[in-house]
Amino acid sequence: MTGEILLDQVDRRILRALQADGRTTYDALAEQVGLSASAALRRVKRLEEAGVIAAYVALVPPERVGLSLTAYINVRLEKHVEVHKRSPMDLFRAAVQAWPEVVECAALTGETDYLLRAVFGDMQHYSRFILETLLRHPSVADCRTSFVLDRVKATTSVPV
Repeated sequence: MTGEILLDQVDRRILRALQADGRTTYDALAEQVGLSASAALRRVKRLEEAGVIAAYVALVPPERVGLSLTAYINVRLEKHVEVHKRSPMDLFRAAVQAWPEVVECAALTGETDYLLRAVFGDMQHYSRFILETLLRHPSVADCRTSFVLDRVKATTSVPV
């Protein structure tokens, strides 16, 4: 979905409640936002259909499943491309989808083309990924990595 959806204050209260606990019952949600359960259900379904609510997920802290090293990797791509081949950006975008270590990839302005957030079990896992996967990709010219020392703030909620 594209474009902004007009939300009233009740919609916003519903979204804040569901971002805090996506498994809440419609009865509990209705009580929180001051609606009947059926009205809350109708509102939630409308928000889902409009694409405002994209998915319900389980949030898994990486360190709880053996992925204790988080890295932010700045990637710069090669700029040359032959006319009959796909662009370096297209090749990179397709490849990054298959790399399970990469949990987020954003295209950027400035000197860096992409910023990857990736999780690893340890430094050896990171090293294998960089040397055997990322730097071997034909579109990648260079990368620079910063490691997370401490998470000062981490949220999946957006301010509605």
